[in-house]
Amino acid sequence: MENETLLLRGEPLARTLFLQLVDEHDAALLDSEAEALAARSGSRDWCLAAVPAGDWNSDLTPWPAAPVFGRQGFGDGAARTLDRLTGAVLPAIEREHPVPARRFVLCGYSLAGLFALWAGYQTDRFAGVVAGSPSVWYPGWLAYAEQHAMRAGKVYLSLGDREEKTRNPVMAAVGNAIREQERLLLAGGTDCRLAWNPGNHFMESDRRMAQGMAWMLEALR
Repeated sequence: MENETLLLRGEPLARTLFLQLVDEHDAALLDSEAEALAARSGSRDWCLAAVPAGDWNSDLTPWPAAPVFGRQGFGDGAARTLDRLTGAVLPAIEREHPVPARRFVLCGYSLAGLFALWAGYQTDRFAGVVAGSPSVWYPGWLAYAEQHAMRAGKVYLSLGDREEKTRNPVMAAVGNAIREQERLLLAGGTDCRLAWNPGNHFMESDRRMAQGMAWMLEALR
């Protein structure tokens, strides 16, 4: 891929392409994620394209925020990241692997899940969004979601059932925040599914993402 490190799994000429922003941990789980997707969907008619996200705390967030854990705060690099995806990554994919009426689905886990949701409000370039354990606790996020219309037609949300059980008061809001996120999307007419998974934020992210992608394949039929 031109000027990009793109990690491909599945069929490059499939009609549905999942574009997932990843860090090193996510990238190491791509093989097991692809295997889980094939098993859950019963299909190989998909492509998973993973793009390294860069600086996780600044390149995936839409506006600055103070640190929630540790000392590193958050930035406002989401717009630049989206420009990179729509202006360079997607056109390069379309040139190298041309598919008529291809459907792109933007995917991400944790802060990358928040970015995927935000991007869905920004552009109709994506047919769907798969947001695994998205950081909807992010300061100012729900106010933003309430004031904007989702432009992706289908959204899959998931959260671990122990993620809201934390002493960090900001992070503890994630359960109520994702319930409100689902409510806003449904009220706005978006085809939305919220799935609850057993465990905390760090359990089986590959299988959770595969579950969301399998739901999306079915929803897009």
